[in-house]
Amino acid sequence: MSAMPILSAAPHIEVETAADADAVEALVLAAFGPGRFAKTAERLRERAPVAAGFVAREGGVPLGSVRLWSITVGGTPALFLGPIAVAADSRRAGLGAELVQACLARAAETEQGVLLVGDAPYFGRFGFVVAPDVRL
Repeated sequence: MSAMPILSAAPHIEVETAADADAVEALVLAAFGPGRFAKTAERLRERAPVAAGFVAREGGVPLGSVRLWSITVGGTPALFLGPIAVAADSRRAGLGAELVQACLARAAETEQGVLLVGDAPYFGRFGFVVAPDVRL
């Protein structure tokens, strides 16, 4: 009799559902703490509806999340990305990058641009550039 290999479920990205709300909030709070509420990006999110959300899961457990918000930039419909939150013990596994890619794929489907506030070297690899004329 041969032993069956043990397969682990690799993390995969899924569309966020209403049932994910508490887990997503917990991930964001753990990643950014309560200080996130003082940030300008939060002011945008307070006024914008969620356009899409994505969750990274492993074995059904949410390990990361990101949302896109419907905004306008100079009167043009756009999407605001963030926050990206990944559980501390799952960072550096590429989940953040996969979540960004899911957002960019959704933006391509809607033919909308994506705005974010974030680390230029990290997000530059996805094609983001500084938008000096945009004021938040």
